Amino acid sequence: MTEEIKPNAIYTTEETRTALRVSESTIKRMLKRGLIRANKVGGQYRILGKEILRLVSPDLERKAGKMYMQVKKKVVGKINKW
Repeated sequence: MTEEIKPNAIYTTEETRTALRVSESTIKRMLKRGLIRANKVGGQYRILGKEILRLVSPDLERKAGKMYMQVKKKVVGKINKW
């Protein structure tokens, strides 16, 4: 998908995956964890363009970085206890 993402357009998981340049398993994981809000229609997810744009925003990147550091700190703490 080389066109501009329209906020009110509806995209499939394949179109979203292409736009974000991530694997199929990553999209599934993002949907399962609620990182991407979507509606299921006929057994397939439909994602609003707003959601895709929200994912690529700088605010979300900062939030993801902060969450990553929290998880990393927790994991390192558990490993160090061994």
